[in-house]
Amino acid sequence: MNDTITLRQPVVVDFASTAYARIKPVAVTAVELRGDFWGHRFATNLEQTLPSQWDLLESTGRLNNFRRVFGEYDGPFEGLFFNDSDLYKWLEAASWLVARGPNALLEQRIEEGITLIERAQGADGYIDSYFCLEREGERWTNLRDLHEMYVGGHLIQAAVANHRSTGQTRLLNIATRFADMLCSRFGPAAEGKIEAVDGHEEIEMALIELARETGQTRYLELARFFIRARGHGLLKGGRFGDAYYQDDVPFDQMENLAGHAVRALYMACGITDLYLETGDAKLLPRLETLWERLTAQRMYITGGVGSRHDGEAIGADYELPNGQAYTETCAAIASMMWCHRLLAATGNARYADLFEWTLYNGMLPGWSLDGREYYYVNPLEDDGGHRRQPWYHCACCPPNVARTLASLPGYVYGTDADAIYVHLYVESDAQVPLGERTVGLRQRTRYPWDGAIEITVDGEGEFSLKLRIPGWVDGSANLTTPAREAGGHAAEPGKTGLPVLTLNGVPLEAKPDSQGYVEIRRAWQHGDRIRLDLPMTVRVWQSHPKVAENRGRVALSRGPLLYCVERADMPGVDLDELYVDPTQIEASWKAEQLGGVVVLKAAAHRRSIGSSWSGALYRPMAQDGSNGSPDPATIVAIPYFAWHNRESGPMKVWLNYRGE
Repeated sequence: MNDTITLRQPVVVDFASTAYARIKPVAVTAVELRGDFWGHRFATNLEQTLPSQWDLLESTGRLNNFRRVFGEYDGPFEGLFFNDSDLYKWLEAASWLVARGPNALLEQRIEEGITLIERAQGADGYIDSYFCLEREGERWTNLRDLHEMYVGGHLIQAAVANHRSTGQTRLLNIATRFADMLCSRFGPAAEGKIEAVDGHEEIEMALIELARETGQTRYLELARFFIRARGHGLLKGGRFGDAYYQDDVPFDQMENLAGHAVRALYMACGITDLYLETGDAKLLPRLETLWERLTAQRMYITGGVGSRHDGEAIGADYELPNGQAYTETCAAIASMMWCHRLLAATGNARYADLFEWTLYNGMLPGWSLDGREYYYVNPLEDDGGHRRQPWYHCACCPPNVARTLASLPGYVYGTDADAIYVHLYVESDAQVPLGERTVGLRQRTRYPWDGAIEITVDGEGEFSLKLRIPGWVDGSANLTTPAREAGGHAAEPGKTGLPVLTLNGVPLEAKPDSQGYVEIRRAWQHGDRIRLDLPMTVRVWQSHPKVAENRGRVALSRGPLLYCVERADMPGVDLDELYVDPTQIEASWKAEQLGGVVVLKAAAHRRSIGSSWSGALYRPMAQDGSNGSPDPATIVAIPYFAWHNRESGPMKVWLNYRGE
């Protein structure tokens, strides 16, 4: 690689230099997560998740697939055609982690992984272990189904992360050789190139990130070509149809996100990146409209996306079944990635709201408390048979979880010319660059269990600190709470309280601006202390009436956490027999349960099904409309992210609340 590359800060998505980003990123290395919640989970990712995943990359043949290309393994290719991407996502995760300081084991494995890729790459820059040796003649012959550019996109993202984190160029050289090969082969037919797109979006945002990293606009232009070429039926649909690949209509005519959920959301990420780089005025309004329609009609209350197992697809409006929900963990992560980009493009805290809500309730359930098992799909109701697994034949989700957790410090803060934005409330220590100075910020909090957040400022001079008031807090100006975006609204009676804000003990108005942030502007002194108290009131949610399965049901949340009920807390009880009283709910801290959680207890009544129906499938309704005399009961609810970390048993998010 002959181009001179400036070493950039290890930010997850580098829109620091674009004129169209209203909020700039903060480096992964600028923030150190602490505390029992995210500090513990960050350490678990480092100590349990990454090492166990490397062992599985080895034992499942993913590393041997590279070795066979250069003759160090003589067995057959193992697994699925896109398995190389699992190594690439693992390398991205490991790179973000070694950016924080020396780690001999991770560094050794990163070097081993890069060496495998380097030795397997062809002289022309091509790299995909599936299409080597016996399948070399099949390269680029089935872009619709076989993911060559998708896999290459993950290579590019890993390479960018590795370069930003370590300053080393080996993996970046590999990635740019691959990208240059794409640039020489694909593009407008008028230039003598192949007009085609990949069946699984990913390459678009990867190429734009490579353009940011290298300063080479050819990668941006190729991404622009791929984005504009999609929607014209180039992929010829196949058994799933064009809409599955977002290839049925051009983006500027798209009315809803549809088709394969991860594909659709990765497409949206790439187009948002294109807007951030070009300022194309046609893109952002369409992106925001698609986000609004998705969240208002096609998103689960968890923040999950994708209601159909067939095609891993987004369903029609209000098609949100619970037990049959697909809601792939990768789709939750893709939604978070899109929200991060939209937040940068608009400065609107509603995107930080959904990022946070999906982090806790969409992605985190896909990762076990011990950091070694995963969900691929995340139903909102289960009979007890759905268990996390250490790995999958299609293992896209485990390393995706790992790279998201490893990069999480890079999502906590943002900046503009003279302001620091606090997007996430996480116990942490940070050194945030702002103009010519660096501002120290120390967050101390038990969030998400407690709404008290104390931020101590280590820095002087005039600037603004902007605190996000989450959309789940009643009274916030940002009315797009995540659960409302899922087609529900707060049904809880009475007042839930308002945020309380003080600076050095002096009360301040905690009213957010139109973008959802409270701005504190002043000439800061070392040791200035801000305290924000967010009311952690239990909220009761109901769905839009068109969500058929949720009629007569409610869901519970507290702070940013959605709750569910499990048989483990109510042995011998059929969850279908319980009817919650939403006016009588108490929250309590249980240090000994599930690593420490806040548990909800609610009054309920129980209508026994078996004894009253006596084997009948149908029966006449009583003249007074009653359904028998209920017995008093108590419902115990735990955070949804923690479900099935104990013995198997039924689980429900949406609870009966009517007895008729």
